[in-house]
Amino acid sequence: MDTNCFIRPAIEADIDAFFDICLKTANGGEDASALYSDPNLPGYIWSVPYLKFATDFAFVLVQDSRPVGYVVGVPDTRRFDRDLQTNWWPFVRQQVAGLAPTHPRDADVMERIQNPRSGTAWLQDQYPAHLHINILPGRQASGWGRRMIGTELQALRHHGVGAVHLGVDPNNERARGFYRHLGFSEFEQDGSVAFAMRIDEGLG
Repeated sequence: MDTNCFIRPAIEADIDAFFDICLKTANGGEDASALYSDPNLPGYIWSVPYLKFATDFAFVLVQDSRPVGYVVGVPDTRRFDRDLQTNWWPFVRQQVAGLAPTHPRDADVMERIQNPRSGTAWLQDQYPAHLHINILPGRQASGWGRRMIGTELQALRHHGVGAVHLGVDPNNERARGFYRHLGFSEFEQDGSVAFAMRIDEGLG
């Protein structure tokens, strides 16, 4: 494990890194730059709103003073979704107004922005919190992913959270193996894949 890396709380100045890391990992953990006409599109959904509205649960992995990964989470998924409905999605819709889908994944993300949805609603009663983690391809499989998940779970646990879940690209076998190794339970429903864990029973 590299000693020139460390984890710190995320700050507002990390917003560009959050957009960039999300884009560079949005294709099953690989670079998705060629799949979006606007490089900010994936970050509008999967990274930046957490930095904006759940800052206490946002952390970055830094290497040589540069963020190379992040882990984010929220203690109450339904409350977070309501906050975004009021305070985030109207702003994002203004940012993408007039953008015509020209790249393979533009239409899907723009539809999500217009009609936000949770792919894991069926898990939220039992596992109300959720998290996301992304690390740039060159830093994956370095041991830092486990430490970042541990940092996030500790923050959620200190907030009184009892259980957490996350969604995974069904085609990302490496990610699925990673979460199994950490002790998450795997669930599938209607083509969606998710992992969940009792905070007081899993990785510390």
